Amino acid sequence: MLKQMTGLALALSLMTTPVWAEDSFPVTITVDAAKSQGPLKPVWRFFGADEPNYATMKDGQKLLDHLGELRPKQVYFRAHNLLNTGDGTPAFKWGSTNAYTEDKDGKPVYNWMITDMIIDSYLDRGVRPYLQIGFMPEALSSAPEGTQYRHSWRPGFKYELIEGGWNYPPNDYKKWEELVYQWTKHNVEKYGKDEVLTWYFEVWNEPNGPSYWKGTPEEFYKTHDYAIAGVKRALPEAKVGGPDVAGSGGAFMDGFLKHVVSGKNYATGETGTPTDFLAFHAKGTPKFIDGHVQMGMVSQLKAVDTGFKKIAAVPELKDTPIVIGESDPEGCAACPGKANGYRNGTMYSSYTAASFARIWELSDRHKVNLEGVLTWAFTFEDQPWFAGYRQLATNGIDLPVLNVFRMYAQFGPERIAASSSAQLPLDDMMATVTQKNDVGVMATRDGSKVAVLVWHYNDDDLKGPDAAVTVNLSGLGKARTRKVTQYLVDPKTANAYTAWQEMGSPQSPNQDQYKVLEAASVMHPTALAPLTVTKGAAKLDLTLVRQGVTLLIVE
Repeated sequence: MLKQMTGLALALSLMTTPVWAEDSFPVTITVDAAKSQGPLKPVWRFFGADEPNYATMKDGQKLLDHLGELRPKQVYFRAHNLLNTGDGTPAFKWGSTNAYTEDKDGKPVYNWMITDMIIDSYLDRGVRPYLQIGFMPEALSSAPEGTQYRHSWRPGFKYELIEGGWNYPPNDYKKWEELVYQWTKHNVEKYGKDEVLTWYFEVWNEPNGPSYWKGTPEEFYKTHDYAIAGVKRALPEAKVGGPDVAGSGGAFMDGFLKHVVSGKNYATGETGTPTDFLAFHAKGTPKFIDGHVQMGMVSQLKAVDTGFKKIAAVPELKDTPIVIGESDPEGCAACPGKANGYRNGTMYSSYTAASFARIWELSDRHKVNLEGVLTWAFTFEDQPWFAGYRQLATNGIDLPVLNVFRMYAQFGPERIAASSSAQLPLDDMMATVTQKNDVGVMATRDGSKVAVLVWHYNDDDLKGPDAAVTVNLSGLGKARTRKVTQYLVDPKTANAYTAWQEMGSPQSPNQDQYKVLEAASVMHPTALAPLTVTKGAAKLDLTLVRQGVTLLIVE
């Protein structure tokens, strides 16, 4: 058949059809369902995006539906730009609600219509707000006269061009506090105290860098204190925290931790600032080298490691819940480019499985109270198909990475002992980019149901041998057989990107093609042959291709 193909047709076929390695290497995985490793918090259930207004649009609402289905009313969403001045028209790295303006006499005018639409869109779909207080309304901005308020950034522009009047401290801290008070009061009146008490409230984003904050550290502490005072005045028991710094925060984070523990509160005059959770960010650094993407998980894990160390070193805060407020393979979700070519396919999904496992491990190492790991990815409305943005869905079609979160949603509350002969040690993953295959495992228990997650990751986005995996299970009790269900994501399975390529990468799929893509994105359960259990032990064999992730449910 290949001989009959033209040279062009053959080249296109090789570009769009995965080439599977014929060789494989053996991996032995051991799972002991009777050996508890303690509780496992569902830290994966946090998501976010720069663009808040996409949450009210067709594809945004469809994706919110899918996120809410993971764990109804336990999934949280964080968005920038919720207090920006504007008409609510979405744009890259921008959003607005016109929540605050002033009349000709300088008196505040509050308008909650658009913020309500956004929050309603979350709550109607089982998602709750991780409510970011920011950025600065135009009437409250202390930006120098003549400063452009809204930025004109677009993909391909320098990142620094997102600056504008929106990222300055307030020109009146009392008005700023009153704005936050009025917003919180409104939310309590509209949604009820019990609902709002489940939310997270934090101030601003990445105030340790010039792109998002034009003031001094002290001006941020003051802005933070007044905002927290506004929240607490309206709802004293509200869950407040921050500061969602870029990376582990450096000297800025050190100063913030000191301020909230022992500094003089700018708003109240008391010592310290209420802090119910702490947040920092962690990003990787992928590169495009030798014709392929090479991931940089080492940078992300080092940021997590340093962030945990900083918090654990402050006695008053060492037990405070931590949310890694943005946790991603790299920095800018709206920035395409060769180094970000991992985003559409299974490189993103396998990276997610491998990195989350190490973040859980780091939290154990530092004995910190990790509460959330927030994936900064959502969707970009009415953009080219598979445009290369960091997102969970494209034009309403889920990407493979979302299926990893569907796997996490089936985890039980108790972690059990699991090891793999090919799982790279944490310190190796934190030392340097590695060319070794990482075939790792996590396992949980929920009553008699056991969930076993296995991933086959490599920092280099290249073809490679399959993993021939033998899973040895023990502690299965007295049952003679066990039902096994497999969920799988790999280049050929639960992968709309491959299906799109195979249909010729259409930029305007018709309704029939859309249905094909939608079906291709779905992760279907496959019933495997029942396990024969002898003295509480059983074995099964599977093959996992490079950058594949699988979940086994044994019940």
